[in-house]
Amino acid sequence: MRLALDEAGRATAGGDVPVGAVLLGTDGSVLATGHNEREATGDPTAHAEILALRRAAAALGEWRLSGCTLVVTLEPCTMCAGALQQSRVDRVVYGARDEKAGAAGSLWDLVRDRRLNHRPEVIEGVLADECARLLTDFFRTR
Repeated sequence: MRLALDEAGRATAGGDVPVGAVLLGTDGSVLATGHNEREATGDPTAHAEILALRRAAAALGEWRLSGCTLVVTLEPCTMCAGALQQSRVDRVVYGARDEKAGAAGSLWDLVRDRRLNHRPEVIEGVLADECARLLTDFFRTR
């Protein structure tokens, strides 16, 4: 999560919400990282999780990310939760809950919906206070 927090810090340079993600391979090595880049790129899909998934898939030459773990500072939204489910990531670890748009346990629980064919394990609350503080500080200055 510390690596994801470092990545989140890079988002604010482009005026983006400080969310960072790290995708770990089956052996725990870092395959890819990402931070929010919506403002920097003008791309509404440029969330930290999506960018990390794209980069990892490109690095592996494979869209199936079975055995991988995504670590992210904020609970994934519905778009990102759908991408995580579709990419077959085995585990999602997140810091702060997102009561307004979270789709991994708070507002919705898309990733663990029993109607879907793949349901990653979800571990929430890792360094939650630190992850939440980063977001609170960002929005306080807005």
